[in-house]
Amino acid sequence: MKNMKLEWKRGDWAAYFGLMTNNLTNLLTMMGLLIFVVGIPKEIVYGRIAPAFGLAVLVASACYAWFAMQMARQTGRTDVTALPSGPSAPSIFTVTFLVLMPVYQQTKDADFAIQIGLVWCFVEALILAGGSFLGETIRKMIPRTVLLSCLSGLGLLLLAMNPMLQAFEAPTVSFIVLLLIFINWFGKKAIFARIPTGLLLLVAGTALAWISGLQSPEAIKASMSSFGFNPPELHVDSFMQGLPHALPYLASAVPLGLANYIFDLENIESAHAAGDEYNTRKVMLANGLSSMLGCLLGNPFPVTVYVGHAGWKAMGASIGYTLASGVTMFLVPLFGLGAFMLAIIPMTAIVPILVFIGVVTANQVVRETPKAEVPVIFICLFPWIANWALTMMNSVMGAAGTSAAKIGTDVLHSKGIYYEGLMHLGNGAPLASMLWGCIAIFAILNKPLRGAVSAACGALLSLFGVIHSPMVGFAEGNSLMFVIAYLMMSGMFVLKHFLDSREVAHVEPGTIAKENS
Repeated sequence: MKNMKLEWKRGDWAAYFGLMTNNLTNLLTMMGLLIFVVGIPKEIVYGRIAPAFGLAVLVASACYAWFAMQMARQTGRTDVTALPSGPSAPSIFTVTFLVLMPVYQQTKDADFAIQIGLVWCFVEALILAGGSFLGETIRKMIPRTVLLSCLSGLGLLLLAMNPMLQAFEAPTVSFIVLLLIFINWFGKKAIFARIPTGLLLLVAGTALAWISGLQSPEAIKASMSSFGFNPPELHVDSFMQGLPHALPYLASAVPLGLANYIFDLENIESAHAAGDEYNTRKVMLANGLSSMLGCLLGNPFPVTVYVGHAGWKAMGASIGYTLASGVTMFLVPLFGLGAFMLAIIPMTAIVPILVFIGVVTANQVVRETPKAEVPVIFICLFPWIANWALTMMNSVMGAAGTSAAKIGTDVLHSKGIYYEGLMHLGNGAPLASMLWGCIAIFAILNKPLRGAVSAACGALLSLFGVIHSPMVGFAEGNSLMFVIAYLMMSGMFVLKHFLDSREVAHVEPGTIAKENS
């Protein structure tokens, strides 16, 4: 096995199409937001940001492929699956709406807005790179059930829920694709077994979409206007010019950087649970350095370990899929091919694959969790559900030209909508999910001192608005209410430890000896 080479396996086709199209969707979403929502000129988006964005993903993908090849060479295994790489989807929206949009609206200077965004991205990358030296320790401190449960919430709510809704908007296409997934990837006996399932899904979905009239030749013709050659270039000067002015906008970088840090830990733990034990420090350093490279080339969006390792492995994917996806993510913006690809292959043929990945990610925690710890899975889901519902609700109100403040929380409450609770539970979902998972599991396993530390961490995070608050700030809004509540929980855990200690101390020595015998 010393001459282990990068091989392409049957399962790599399905994984490649699934990962590539999901990343491509994020790329097109990013470009659409910058051009049509923020108003950044097309030449900057197409010529500067998108190519650097694609190159950062390619570099991270190449690192992951190399790590997988090293593992295969060292262990002699032929079933190693590389980690999936992609952009941090939450960062796309956060950087766009909390940094680029307000700066551009104030200054009408696109270059200045991007300069601020580059500093924001660099801070995110520093958190990943610096935190890589603590990642392995933290991953071992937090129980596996908690990490996998948090990841299952991310997989179901952020990765699979919207694709499932999209599937039900075009049932004549997506239902057949979903059924093929159930038969071939979940079932015991595949249909059309000689055809790679990923290719079968795309061919069937694309054919049904064109037959149903969901795709049109006009869209293909219109997409050709985006063709061009856009090589990435160094923009260190833009980064340096943004440094003196970026401080007011960095408040959101810290909590999101911590959230991305947790995403990485969860996805690495998922790979470990699936049998691929990657070095946490190397993976997180690769993410941080890839994001820094993209930043210095003019891209304000970080990259991350993408969700779904267990799902790609279940497809039979090996190493080639993640590298091929990274290459595609570089070539598409380099030549302006994104819109053209989606004009031919419909999203309705692709999104059911993401539903599969979300389900497999959630199923992994069920399979790996001891019976006594199963309640933790559902407790970890609540912040993610609230986060998804809060996002949907705010988007609906925004589309209607109103907000919760204009409607009034009392009016919403009278209709059975607990908006304040939704806002508190949904904000900071990645960290809140992990926090409540730790509190629950240490209570279940009767480890009160660890529970007390977890609750105290909740108080600290709440004090600075990292969780349960729409914005970061010291002791703002209702944050003190949560600080007090978490400290009360911590005190209860300490009391439990004290009572347990007294109970042990009052047991007669003879009883202990009898029990030990």
